[in-house]
Amino acid sequence: MDSFGPHPEPSARTILVGVDGSDTAMRAAAFAFGSARRQGARLVVTFVASHSSLAALTPAVASVFEHEATAKLYAELRKQIQDAAEELDVPVTFLKTFGDPFTTLRDAADRCQADMVVVGASQQAGHRIAGSVATKLIRSGHWPVLVVP
Repeated sequence: MDSFGPHPEPSARTILVGVDGSDTAMRAAAFAFGSARRQGARLVVTFVASHSSLAALTPAVASVFEHEATAKLYAELRKQIQDAAEELDVPVTFLKTFGDPFTTLRDAADRCQADMVVVGASQQAGHRIAGSVATKLIRSGHWPVLVVP
């Protein structure tokens, strides 16, 4: 967990946004930054690293490459989030977590007592059948969820 930007006010609202490096997730992060800035809220940016569904079937070398790609993506996202927090003067907590995106985002939102959750719309066709992370978060009904296309 890293913190960037100014210290949040004790009574500040909390906005949680999930990022994974996809275009829709980055648009969701941009929207969340704007909302946090306008509302004087603190922002919790959560990067969820999860293994691909085929990770158990791949050789160890492929797993090493997947780990390296995730570490590189995390470093790039961390730098972008830090720069945005300082430029926009928004208090940001950046979390790196592992696991299922839905479960991890749900638990993070509950722990930080989020007032709103922002996520990007899924771009995967299979999620129309099995349900996306956004749909599952909306159905959990704990907080308002904003899905950015």
